Amino acid sequence: MPIKIPSALPARQILETEGVPIIKEEDAMRQDIRPLRIAVLNLMPEKIKTETQLARVLGASPLQVEVTLLSLTSHTPKTTSQQHLLDFYHPWTEVRDQKFDGLIITGAPIEKLDFEDVNYWDELCDIFDWAQTNVHGLFNLCWGAQAALYHFYQVPKYMLDQKAFGVFWHSVLDTASPLMRGMNDAIPIPVSRHTENHRHDLEQHAHLQILAESADAGIALVFDTKLNHVHMFNHLEYDSTTLGDEYARDVEKGDEIQLPRNYFPGDDPSQPPVNTWRANAHILFGNWLNLIYTTTPFDISKIGEDHKIAQRIGDSTA
Repeated sequence: MPIKIPSALPARQILETEGVPIIKEEDAMRQDIRPLRIAVLNLMPEKIKTETQLARVLGASPLQVEVTLLSLTSHTPKTTSQQHLLDFYHPWTEVRDQKFDGLIITGAPIEKLDFEDVNYWDELCDIFDWAQTNVHGLFNLCWGAQAALYHFYQVPKYMLDQKAFGVFWHSVLDTASPLMRGMNDAIPIPVSRHTENHRHDLEQHAHLQILAESADAGIALVFDTKLNHVHMFNHLEYDSTTLGDEYARDVEKGDEIQLPRNYFPGDDPSQPPVNTWRANAHILFGNWLNLIYTTTPFDISKIGEDHKIAQRIGDSTA
């Protein structure tokens, strides 16, 4: 099934040229199915790029997906036009009475700050708590994953001596997990982090299942079977050029930055990188949507009323 996004959203034209199926509002209404309602809280500075990356992987599923873009009320981005936000984003406070099958919370370039020092931390905590009753499944990316684990379990993050930057091979630790079905035993994943989470802290909670880990880049993916949360610390959704763009940006700013590892052919920044992770991105997000689809109530108003999420997730893995 196609993905339903606003007709004028810049991502739409990009995805149509790539052959990603897009559905019009009137065509979606004619289909006798309930689309999955997926909200995206986009905290990244280059919002259009992130919108496109996420719409691309969500649109690859055979399920019909309706995307709603959310914004904070306590923070105004400086890198996105106000008109774009007005045209395509809904302040979270305006949709808090609605229910969603899934919510994606992106990363943000603030990972060196303590969580409580982030100027929108209180509002983000309110959103995490709201999701417990109004969202069936949560997918947290990069800093968003660290923030969720800290909010719900006080799991700390740790500064790295050097930025973890590049494409690293990760071991898939449970190929039978509903999130990892179809994955190879080892997969390459783009990484761009100044901080990390430690296995010891996660192992204090039996329901936090580590699904992918790298000897060089640490933990990548954690599944919270109790709350139905996915925590991805890295970036399978990245475009082929994203790490290179980040490298060029930091060089231009004069920051100390090493070449992204295992990225440029021959470590030559003039050579175009080869995308080795695209298929895994589609598998992971497709598996997540399938897990949502098979466990969410058909009557969306029932989300939050059934507290047997863990039981339904367990049943789906049988």
